[in-house]
Amino acid sequence: MHKFDLNNKLAIITGGAQGFGLDIAKRFIQSGSKVRIWDIDEKQLKDAFDQINNVNLEYDVVDVSDFNQVKETVEKIAKNNKIDILINSAGITGPTAELWNYNNDDWLKIIDINLNGTFYCCKAVVPHMIKNNYGRIVNIASVSGKDGNANASAYSSSKAAVIGLTKSLGKELALNNIAVNVVTPAGANTRILNQMSKEHVQRMLSKVPKGRFLEVNELTSMVCWLSSEENSFSTAAVFDISGGRSTY
Repeated sequence: MHKFDLNNKLAIITGGAQGFGLDIAKRFIQSGSKVRIWDIDEKQLKDAFDQINNVNLEYDVVDVSDFNQVKETVEKIAKNNKIDILINSAGITGPTAELWNYNNDDWLKIIDINLNGTFYCCKAVVPHMIKNNYGRIVNIASVSGKDGNANASAYSSSKAAVIGLTKSLGKELALNNIAVNVVTPAGANTRILNQMSKEHVQRMLSKVPKGRFLEVNELTSMVCWLSSEENSFSTAAVFDISGGRSTY
């Protein structure tokens, strides 16, 4: 498996205890990076920590929808470290329902974690990257943020907003040697599928010309390149990884 040069870099990965975040953490460590994984679930964090079992891994219990928690944790890390990479992978799908039947509290929770969480993490980390004149930020959105999924208006809206946030922030930081990009995966074989009905999952799969779900390591490879110094020009961009589903 290709190793990217992430030597002497420090990465914060939200949602790092499972799914995309955990796989990205493993590859980053293999590529020489120090990694801090964040998650709200302390047990899953400990399990991930034990599974990886590497001196370059640490973890923090953080609710990304709480800006005070995010900022305090970033400041703690930045006291003795230079934060080079931020991967915003924390997210939930929430229940599936028509928009007019969608529960208000569920809607707000999805927006709080998927959109506000990404905003809070960027807001807390970016000043440190500006100070160091270096940074790589990769936000994990979804193909649903481009296409919209029926019965998933909250999730689709949150991911569409993350795409817009990425484009704005990338332009704002273009002269600071800080690249900000977003990836838009199709459905993948992760635990997030367990939050959806079987009918919704099958409907998602039927839209993918390749006829299968994304493998986690495929997304990880894309994220690794975007997080490396090899990505010296691409910023404020959307990187599709949908098996042919999206056409733009």
